[in-house]
Amino acid sequence: MSERKSPGKGSGAGQSKAAGAKGAPAKAAPKATPAAAAAPAKVAPKPAAPKPAAKPVAPKPPVVAADGSAAVALDASGRKQSFKRTLIGRVKSDKMNKTIVVEVIRSKRDPVYKKYVRVRKTYKAHDEENTCRIGDRVEIIEHRPLSKLKRWKLLNLVERAVQE
Repeated sequence: MSERKSPGKGSGAGQSKAAGAKGAPAKAAPKATPAAAAAPAKVAPKPAAPKPAAKPVAPKPPVVAADGSAAVALDASGRKQSFKRTLIGRVKSDKMNKTIVVEVIRSKRDPVYKKYVRVRKTYKAHDEENTCRIGDRVEIIEHRPLSKLKRWKLLNLVERAVQE
């Protein structure tokens, strides 16, 4: 049987990885030409100009109510700043004591037919003074849980219902 040696692992033939797998002689590095020697080396980019220090913005002092009870921050338009959701809807029921049922209508795009469909949802909201009547347009705001299903509070009365 004839044994054939391959230039595989551990062959000890002294070949470098750059020489290739077939045992071809290593290529010599090209000699530098005088034109290449005269070319300037790559220049490092100039460092960016330092950014000016940001001016500190003084926070506006909170506005204190006339009675001094609580401090409330106001936004640019003069309204109370709050991160709670607010919704506008019509009062559907006012039969409960200090509670109104508000129906909010919004448009939602149907995923299949790509048409806008009206979606109705009802929320129970806290009405402390029992001021709202059926048909009134009101604005409600998120609130901590007040009962099993009541998590909204009456913010303001937008429009009264037309009385016949």
